[in-house]
Amino acid sequence: MAREKRFSKKEWSWIMYDWANSVYATNIMAAIYPTIFASTIPGGDIRWGYGTSIATFIVAILAPFLGAVADYKGMKKKLFTLFALLGIVFTPLMAALGSWKLCLVGYVVSRIGFSGSCLFYDSFVTDVTTDERMDHVSSWGYAMGYIGGGTIPFILSIAMLLFFDYNRFSQVFSVLIVSAWWALFSIPFFRNVKQEHYVEKTEPVSPARIFRNVIGTFKEICLRRGLLFFVIAYFFYIDGVNTVISISTAYGSTLGLGSTGMILALLVTQIVAVPCSIWFAKLSARFSTRKALMGAVIMYVIICLVGFYMGFSMEPSQKAYETAIHAAAQPYEAANPDKAEALESYVTRAGAALLRENPETELKQLESECAALELDGVALSDALLNAWRENTTLAEEYNACIHVSTILFWCMAVLVGTVQGGIQAVSRSYFGKLVPKERSNEFFGFFDIFGKCACVIGPALYAVIAEASGRSSYGIIGIAMLFFLGLVTLILGRKDLDALAK
Repeated sequence: MAREKRFSKKEWSWIMYDWANSVYATNIMAAIYPTIFASTIPGGDIRWGYGTSIATFIVAILAPFLGAVADYKGMKKKLFTLFALLGIVFTPLMAALGSWKLCLVGYVVSRIGFSGSCLFYDSFVTDVTTDERMDHVSSWGYAMGYIGGGTIPFILSIAMLLFFDYNRFSQVFSVLIVSAWWALFSIPFFRNVKQEHYVEKTEPVSPARIFRNVIGTFKEICLRRGLLFFVIAYFFYIDGVNTVISISTAYGSTLGLGSTGMILALLVTQIVAVPCSIWFAKLSARFSTRKALMGAVIMYVIICLVGFYMGFSMEPSQKAYETAIHAAAQPYEAANPDKAEALESYVTRAGAALLRENPETELKQLESECAALELDGVALSDALLNAWRENTTLAEEYNACIHVSTILFWCMAVLVGTVQGGIQAVSRSYFGKLVPKERSNEFFGFFDIFGKCACVIGPALYAVIAEASGRSSYGIIGIAMLFFLGLVTLILGRKDLDALAK
């Protein structure tokens, strides 16, 4: 029994890619970079949501066609390498922090590379292990991803940011370590994992043939009721999962929560997720995959409702306080219309600084930015300080809301850690057991398009609702509805799903 639980060289090499690329998920997608982007750029969370939607939409459209090509002998590894290198090479472009447009381009292209490589990586699970070991291997992949990308480089990045007080050097370091770590620990996969199941090329590969294969696979999924119910449910609930990963820190930054506290909370998520990812596979074996997935989806609905309450309860206080602070800076913005965007960003951060223990000291540290804008930093600081003194009650109310919301954010981080890795790992292995091995990449192409199209909808839904309503908390309700639809689909398809799992 002990020998059966040991991983083969191929299994370990496959698992190590999760260790390698998870640093992109933590530093770039979830924790550090969204916080920096949202806190330094006006409307950063909304722009981040649109950027995420663009990247995932491109991969979603390409996924089934890439999957059809990858099923041919020798093609899967080549396509995997292409997308992995695309992500590794373009990630450093995000270190160009002087231009948010250039940063966003780097994010979109590198995320295409990350997502594309994950498509082929997921389908390789059928090449490296057996059906009996698939849940075990898949869950360990996510667990090792949380240990590797979720702790070591993540902690190093946090330490650098704190030690250097979030200066340019520490922010650049948190980006560059992603590419270095990703490239180094991908080597075992490049060397040891090969495509074992494939379709022979009986005729030249053409766009028409690929299109016919894609249509045929889609029809086959539709004819298998259990598989169809699963991919529809997956479409909704993985949308929510990916959106929570992409939006959480940007949402918190928009509400005024401290960057360091949120990043440390997400570190807790990674630590909690390590044993829970492995435990989730055992839970699935004991009850059923469908019931385990339903439990995880219900947990995410609860998380979204807590997130909504967190924002909804504090936004009135936040708006009143920020309105008072920005009113003090209005004469400067009116006199310098060409610098309005930079001034707005400065005043937003100054307003947050005034809520800390030593507001005068905190504000003094920001005055050098006014000099760079060729403005009288002392006069502007005095105006902001006076506005803060005249609105101490508003500041105290908002500060109290921030403390409560920070606690709630930590609670949500722990809850997410209990289900995030498990729901992804079991979904991947469950699908892998349902599809023909020699056509795994073609089927995983549709598996990926359901996931990626969902991730297009989720961030865009959040951004549109938040922008239209003027309240970011309302965007969270949109995400909760997606989890609810996934749960309803799992319930409606219970007979077919349970029959398919036998």
